[in-house]
Amino acid sequence: MRDLRILFMGTPYFAAGILQKLVENGANVVGVITAADKPAGRGRKLHESAVKQYAVSQGLAVLQPTNLKNEEFLSELASLKANLQIVVAFRMLPKVVWSMPTYGTFNLHASLLPQYRGAAPINWAVINGEKETGVTTFFIDEKIDTGAIIDSEKINLTIHETAGSLHDKLMEIGAELVLKTVRLIEKDEAQPKAQPKTDVFKEAPKLTSDNTRIDWSLPMEQIDAFIRGLNPYPTAWTQLQNLGEEVKVKVFKCSMEKAPHDECYGQLITTKKELKVAVQDGYLYIKVMQLPGKRKMELAALLNGYNFGLDAKFV
Repeated sequence: MRDLRILFMGTPYFAAGILQKLVENGANVVGVITAADKPAGRGRKLHESAVKQYAVSQGLAVLQPTNLKNEEFLSELASLKANLQIVVAFRMLPKVVWSMPTYGTFNLHASLLPQYRGAAPINWAVINGEKETGVTTFFIDEKIDTGAIIDSEKINLTIHETAGSLHDKLMEIGAELVLKTVRLIEKDEAQPKAQPKTDVFKEAPKLTSDNTRIDWSLPMEQIDAFIRGLNPYPTAWTQLQNLGEEVKVKVFKCSMEKAPHDECYGQLITTKKELKVAVQDGYLYIKVMQLPGKRKMELAALLNGYNFGLDAKFV
């Protein structure tokens, strides 16, 4: 049995859940690396990452380097004498860092590799209407998400899956998979295998303002999946043209009605309680949306204080 000294790297809530699982199951975590504190909110107060908050609560050593090649940081890293590094939702590591520990550095990725390599695998799996996805542990190499696979776990998506609900499910099974992977390495029983070759690679690029805008000319099921895949973050958006103004609004939730119509795509039809959008093969009923400068609201509440003109539309 190997005597493991684990260094954990991660930043968001997803990674914090994995770290907690390791600590609660007795893993010897000798240090944590996470992002530097950042100003947030109206007061611009420094905000600590979810991983840092949990690490501090457990009395773990925390490093927050801005430059992963800095000599002082590398010296601190070496002083921890970690022989295994675990990376979850962190940034790309230089070789001098990931090659340091004796037993290697492995990553937990929220997809079934080699599919959905990249920054946003959870979102894109929902957006693309996948029936299943999962989590994978693999040893890091020179490229992004290409290393030898240690283990993986599958999960089915529901028809109402959102990025938020899938995030929570993958964090849970991901924590179990990371713990299982640690046990395999501890017993020297890990058998990493090269990622399978495939003719079709589905990618998971970073989400930006450009690729999160709703295209109302698409079939309604694609639009619905797009909205769910960006809920709650970073959220699908569209431009609202109404009463001579054009503003950016966020759409969180909708429902579908297949029906023939002669409306232009994006045309809005409102009643006192409902807002629906004409799309290619019917109507999408908007359930939750957010106007600029306002909180996100259920449609019934929003319609109490906002008027849509007869020519209002999403573009």
